[in-house]
Amino acid sequence: MEKITYEEASKQLNNIIEKIESGTLSMEEVISLMSRSQELIKICYNELDKAKGKLTELRENLNGLEEI
Repeated sequence: MEKITYEEASKQLNNIIEKIESGTLSMEEVISLMSRSQELIKICYNELDKAKGKLTELRENLNGLEEI
């Protein structure tokens, strides 16, 4: 999978949406952009899952400190 940040993937997705909504693209261009958007969505979900895991770990560590 491509290595880009969540922020960059999100920015690219927004650009794709703007291009598609412009109504000036050919069907082939739209299909190509939709394919790219699927890749970007996967990247975003992966990054969100990683962040969720880190937050869960931090919360568990904090809960462990409260028990001391």
